[in-house]
Amino acid sequence: EVQLVESGGGLVQPGGSLRLSCAASGFTFGSYDMSWVRQARGKGPEWVSAINSGGGNTYYEDSVKGRFTISRDNAKNTLYLQMNSLKPEDTAVYYCATYTVEAGIVHYGYWGQGTQVTVSS
Repeated sequence: EVQLVESGGGLVQPGGSLRLSCAASGFTFGSYDMSWVRQARGKGPEWVSAINSGGGNTYYEDSVKGRFTISRDNAKNTLYLQMNSLKPEDTAVYYCATYTVEAGIVHYGYWGQGTQVTVSS
């Protein structure tokens, strides 16, 4: 059974930090490109960051560049998102997901259940 289980979310003050984890099982994690996607209440999903299967290439949405860092440990089947200098607008449910790109179109595959991140004073 394929599972992606996110953890590490919570309530943090503006300017604070959180580290999200996504534990994978049931598939060959190291063969998949991975991404983080977030969804704020009342809004559509927003892509946040991505990393290729080997971990050598990373990508970020403009609003999180310089504040968030995506990484992975293929030996531990785990994806991470280090979030620093958090802002209230980062408040959302954060999901990890596998993805592929075909003809320039992103296709998401496996999804986790999400972890809530709330940035508030």
